[in-house]
Amino acid sequence: MIYEDKAKYTDILEHSITYLENHGFENIKADLEGYETPKSYTKAGSNISITPDIVAQKEGRKHYFDISLKSEKPKLLKSKWLFLNTLSALKSSRFKLITVRGHYKFTQDMLDAINLPNKALIKI
Repeated sequence: MIYEDKAKYTDILEHSITYLENHGFENIKADLEGYETPKSYTKAGSNISITPDIVAQKEGRKHYFDISLKSEKPKLLKSKWLFLNTLSALKSSRFKLITVRGHYKFTQDMLDAINLPNKALIKI
């Protein structure tokens, strides 16, 4: 999710963290009070900063998670997903999207648009 939507959807972020904890993820970092904030990446020459919604580890492998919700700025969301997908490929880690009911179609259309149709979704 993009930064402007974080305040509106904190309950979904909390629910996602609980889901991940129940499925064996540990060392969870999230952009939420009570958790350590994940590392942010800033685009050179601009003020655009990308922070993964959740970063966790399972079986020694790092996983990047982004929560997919309908957004007013789909172009920014697409670029964030492409960046996180590339970053995870470079670092031999995993990138997954978490989505909730009512946002499945939007998420799948966005993935098709950026040519990531085989990306596994976690549906909560």
